Amino acid sequence: MKLYIKYMVSLRCKMFVKDELKKLGIDFISVDLGVVEIKGDITAKQREALSANLKNSGLELLDDKKNVLVEKIKSVIIEMVQNKNESPIVNDSNYISEKLGYDYNYLSNTFSEVKGTTIQNYIIQHKIERVKELLLYDELTLTEIAWQLQYSSVAHLSNQFKKVTGLTPTYFKELKEKREQNFESVQ
Repeated sequence: MKLYIKYMVSLRCKMFVKDELKKLGIDFISVDLGVVEIKGDITAKQREALSANLKNSGLELLDDKKNVLVEKIKSVIIEMVQNKNESPIVNDSNYISEKLGYDYNYLSNTFSEVKGTTIQNYIIQHKIERVKELLLYDELTLTEIAWQLQYSSVAHLSNQFKKVTGLTPTYFKELKEKREQNFESVQ
């Protein structure tokens, strides 16, 4: 049996869910972003307790089929963006469609209906968050980040970054460095 969980986007979320399942005596096979595979069935009481515990920590157990599908789409996008340099260079829509086994138009319409935004805008938001993260790590050049996230050029990445954040990637990085200098001077 599979359970679907909304807002589950990090390793910390996965660890929290595992702990909650263990506390409630629910045997599970795997815990991945947005989905938990459990052994057998769970009682109504266990489901209710799990739902309440998840809700208290900002997560949500899903029942509605459209919401479940949207969470699956979001999980695929998060995985795709986080591991972009490991995935083959394919069109995002084809990748999502193949990964979930649904026609992309159906996925796109369902996502837009539930989230009020397009899949493409959601991908862009997550790619820009990943760019910020990589800029803060300061291990890659902007050219390497553009290549890793499969942007057609540094200019394309920069334009999209500025459109979303209002800042250029270079200025974003400079702000980080200024903050670090200010922090060091205070100590």
